[in-house]
Amino acid sequence: MITHKNTSLFFVFLLLSLVLVNLFIVINWLWLIVIVLIWLGINAFGSARISSNYHVKAFCNNPLEREKKIAITFDDGPSVFTLEILELLKKHNVKATFFCIGKNIEAHPEILKQIIAEGHSVGNHSYNHSPFFDFYNAKKIKTEIQKTDELLEKFTSKKINFFRPPYGVTTPSIRRALKQTGHKVIGWNIRSLDGGTKNQKLIFNRIIKRVSPGGIVLLHDTASHSVLVLEQFLQFLQQNNYEVISVEELLNLNAYEI
Repeated sequence: MITHKNTSLFFVFLLLSLVLVNLFIVINWLWLIVIVLIWLGINAFGSARISSNYHVKAFCNNPLEREKKIAITFDDGPSVFTLEILELLKKHNVKATFFCIGKNIEAHPEILKQIIAEGHSVGNHSYNHSPFFDFYNAKKIKTEIQKTDELLEKFTSKKINFFRPPYGVTTPSIRRALKQTGHKVIGWNIRSLDGGTKNQKLIFNRIIKRVSPGGIVLLHDTASHSVLVLEQFLQFLQQNNYEVISVEELLNLNAYEI
């Protein structure tokens, strides 16, 4: 497995070796630049792709699942659109996991209460979901996680185990923070991109092309087009004999500390 630690050690060793060799043989300095750029590129790719496990272990699907079972997750709520999402999930008798933003919990506590009352699981998705979250130091990340945990635990009365980093980006600081908080990182392997486009056809086709046993779908409960796509998707799953189960059941992990 390629990890941040192993990659860093390899490139530091490589650069030091070139410096030593340069004492005896003149090496074009462009080689050093190329190596550094490759190193930075690997870091950028590993950080941006949650399934790479580059910085932290992330549970993105269950590759051992052979039956037609998948899990559905929602990010960035709660919001007014969450109510429509809940209505659809109830209609199709589906349980999902909602990764909630702390400030949105404060804005819609009654909706979070309804999510839990209807049997869905909740996870931590940071307090602010700042675009600069991945630049925060470990102390600030830990504070955001703990603040959101406190808000969630008022309704669950149980310690939160699941965390999903904003944008799915991981960093050494996030790794250090999670080492202290003990959260399990939950990713996905079916990204709808409904947070970046409102084109329902594009979103729906993107999802159904990637559906396979053991998958975890990422949607958002923050916009009307996501509600409409969810309705089509749930119908598709029913027509194709897929069963939607909880992330807990799919991954055999507990959303809350027992």
